[in-house]
Amino acid sequence: MRAKDIMTANVVTVTADTAVPDIAKLLLSRNISGVPVVDDSGVIVGIISEGDLIQREESKPAHTSWWLRLFGEAETAEHYIKTHGMTAADVMTRNVLTVDEETPVGDIARVMAEHRIKRVPVVTDGELVGIVSRSNLLRGMVTRETGTEPTADDRTIKETILHEVGEQGWITHGTLNVIVTGGVVELWGWVESDQERRALLLLAEGVPGVSRVEDHLGSLPQYLENS
Repeated sequence: MRAKDIMTANVVTVTADTAVPDIAKLLLSRNISGVPVVDDSGVIVGIISEGDLIQREESKPAHTSWWLRLFGEAETAEHYIKTHGMTAADVMTRNVLTVDEETPVGDIARVMAEHRIKRVPVVTDGELVGIVSRSNLLRGMVTRETGTEPTADDRTIKETILHEVGEQGWITHGTLNVIVTGGVVELWGWVESDQERRALLLLAEGVPGVSRVEDHLGSLPQYLENS
């Protein structure tokens, strides 16, 4: 399996001038733990995780005495910006590791383990096309146990489902992950209601080439539904 088979497409993003409070609200409302930062061309320029925002609040330092600064104990300008800045450009991680759509899943797992990161953006010609998280890897692992590798037809099915879902506009609170192998569709993500779950299943079942749809969708926690 490759990145394009397990990645979440239609990634939620922000721009460099997005305010930090708005980023926090976005992560909560979409039930996600990180968000890429892109420029006007869709090229990834950074990434922000919920850990960055939490660390930002926890690490705001008290005023440093002048005599400690003499011994080099003062915070750096970079650290000050990261803990006091108010936009994505201030708090984001800039040196982002990326993979392309053809990267084998095993290679992605090694990159994430070696660099101790929880997600890797997927790019094509520099433009963001998806993201692979730890949960995506686990879903791919479960799927791979069937011994079936995705085919060109499977990838077409996935693209069709994602396109149709996007046209309907049902998913407004998070991202839908679709994995297709041998015509079997696995739906992962969150739904706000039984009606939304049923609609997604019917949509997937109606796509040509689909032999079965497996429902792995979770119900959105009540506190997120009301946020």
